[in-house]
Amino acid sequence: MRDYSIDVKNTQKEIYPLETKLGGSNITGETYSFTNYYIEKNGRPFFGISGEFHFSRYNSEKWEDEIIKIKMAGIDIIPTYIFWNHHEEVQGIFDWENNKDLRRFVRLCGKHGLRVILRIGPFAHGEARNGGIPDWLFGRPFELRSNDQEYLTYVERFYQEIGRQIQGYLFKDGGPIIGTQIENEYQHAGAPWEITTGTSNEWVPAGTEAEAHIIKLKELAVQAGIQTPIYTSTGWGGAAAPVEEVLPLWGGYAFWPWIFYGDVKEHPATPEFIFRDYHSNEQKNYGFDPAYRPESLPFACCEMGGGMTVFYKYRFKLPYESVDAMAEMKVAGGCNFVGYYVFHGGSNPKGKKTPFLNENATPKISYDYQAPIGEFGQIRESYKRLKRQHYFYKTVEESFCKTKTILPYDTKDMAPTDIETLRFSVRADRDSGFIFINNYQDHVETQDQKDFAITVNLENEVIRLPKAGTMSLMKDECCILPFNLDLQGLTLKYSTTQLLTSIEHNGESYFFFFNPKGMNGEYYFESDEIQEVSVDKGNIIFDEHTWIQVSNKDISLVEITLKSGRTLYVCTMSHEQSLNFWKFQYRGKEQVFITNATLLVDEEKIRLETEGLEDVDIKSFPGFNTSIKIAGEEISSRSNGLFKEYKKAINVTHSGLNVKMVNQNKAVIRFEPEVFDDVKEFLLQIEFAGDIGYAFIDGELIHDNFCNNATWEIGLQQHKQDLIAKGMYIYISPLKEGSVVKSDSPMAARTEVINQQIAEIRTIKAKAIRELELEM
Repeated sequence: MRDYSIDVKNTQKEIYPLETKLGGSNITGETYSFTNYYIEKNGRPFFGISGEFHFSRYNSEKWEDEIIKIKMAGIDIIPTYIFWNHHEEVQGIFDWENNKDLRRFVRLCGKHGLRVILRIGPFAHGEARNGGIPDWLFGRPFELRSNDQEYLTYVERFYQEIGRQIQGYLFKDGGPIIGTQIENEYQHAGAPWEITTGTSNEWVPAGTEAEAHIIKLKELAVQAGIQTPIYTSTGWGGAAAPVEEVLPLWGGYAFWPWIFYGDVKEHPATPEFIFRDYHSNEQKNYGFDPAYRPESLPFACCEMGGGMTVFYKYRFKLPYESVDAMAEMKVAGGCNFVGYYVFHGGSNPKGKKTPFLNENATPKISYDYQAPIGEFGQIRESYKRLKRQHYFYKTVEESFCKTKTILPYDTKDMAPTDIETLRFSVRADRDSGFIFINNYQDHVETQDQKDFAITVNLENEVIRLPKAGTMSLMKDECCILPFNLDLQGLTLKYSTTQLLTSIEHNGESYFFFFNPKGMNGEYYFESDEIQEVSVDKGNIIFDEHTWIQVSNKDISLVEITLKSGRTLYVCTMSHEQSLNFWKFQYRGKEQVFITNATLLVDEEKIRLETEGLEDVDIKSFPGFNTSIKIAGEEISSRSNGLFKEYKKAINVTHSGLNVKMVNQNKAVIRFEPEVFDDVKEFLLQIEFAGDIGYAFIDGELIHDNFCNNATWEIGLQQHKQDLIAKGMYIYISPLKEGSVVKSDSPMAARTEVINQQIAEIRTIKAKAIRELELEM
């Protein structure tokens, strides 16, 4: 048994209003303002959750449903790059149509209640060609990313175009656009000029004019009508961010493919998963060395690794557990504004003059990014894991924003390879708060954390988790455990379960928790307020308080009647059930589902998106009073504890897909029209070994994939007519060993000699994503 302790005293943060040029109000009286610790919305603490989605990298016909998916994950802000070379690839000719229709994208975000942050560049990076700078700026007689007047003339014209597109959709006018990011990683990062790479290896410069350039760009943005209450710049790596003008934003990645373009042969274990206090003037922290005093500004993030794209020289499968662990680390360290790059994957558009608008180290078309929502709308486990945290942060938003980070020990010298020491910290305000525990570390084989206990030493009491015995947490998992949590008049002394959210129904309160993987769930309540208590799957032990042990395999329900006459319910799910938990508003009422389908709720409509499922299972609370219809079929319910349950079988047969292997690394695929019947998206799934997978329709590249031993998925719905008429073919380029270019010919000739090469298509399958409407 291992006993850990932490002193949780002197927990009140010094919080005060900021006097900067940030903040503002709109015509309806809504406001955004700033303290030194968090943003305020309408004068109240606001925990911002943002997930990046690049509109010009996605099919505009499908934007709306993807925006809804982002919202359903508990996200309230969508940042998006405006890549200059996507909109002005040809000098003087701007393209704002179809997939590049910024105005329509912003309108759809506003329609579904999401705010928008525009990342206007002019330099964006984002693995785009030249970092988003158009080719026609190469070789000009001035310095790019500088205050040179000729360069700024082109930038001003670009900003003026953006301003015209967003007119009427700014926050001040009642629109959704609340923020603007100026430039990106200025004085920290450049990008290769793809027009020269491999010949002269020239780079778009990182910039040299520090804060003066950011200030000038902001001035141009405001003059162009891009007026928002929030302005930001990236802060890491010494990037310029004048704090009177912009809020510096931070981030963190655990997978660094760019390092393999130097002398690095092996990826190190990164320090990202060690707890820090980022909002402290007394501590120096890895990856966070601001030019200002840390406690003088909110610690806010815009690029926490929601995923990472594979680079040619570094192929890896992203562990989805890394994503919610990264979120937990930043929030535990004092972050009250989280942002994921990217939350939704996409595809690079084709160019008008240049075939491909990507950075050459990355796939030409695919920008899936292994993101929580994939390139073709696929829902990943990271989406489900983050959703749990987002619901929690919004449930406790106002009180949580005020909590202070407390570390149990000095972590600055902790080695990332230390998997023995329990990693934990606390965020607390006075005598209540949350314990953050992390058991994930990148590039290290972790182990279960077994048989430990944590003692929290408060000003007036001591709380041990658990009260007796020990607890455990499985490898690669993280969790957030409460202590002295007020459940609307009932004090939860602690639980070894994680809070998801709460809802009100018929004047009674329902709290939803889940068991972290490997941990046994229990609750310890103050008994003074309790008149009666029961549990359907668990045990109750009475001593000076009420101690309840619940099942960690199935849903359990605790019913508590208070002496005031009110009744509270505490519902605990397993880890697996919590991944399928959804909360939403339906016809003005709060509703929860536990379902294996993806849920899309839009005004009066509930839709279920299924990816390769044979059955859709729904647990609903509050239950519907009548039977429901799913895809027109009437489905009766059965009661199971708190929930009403529904089940719908799905026809998953596929026909009309004909695969002909030409050789081991080439295949031709033909499609019959019925393949696409009643299908929202049709995913081709390819298992292969080799270097790069290419997919073509009659000579046109439609997709590519750097082999990383994950399944290569291609969404085919947008190519439906061409596929039926022409079919498609797959080519796997070989991974070569012992390749030598022979150049000893007396003539201008070179020949490649290869000792061994690997290129093999192993399987080609298909999976349908279908949509079913739920009707009352």
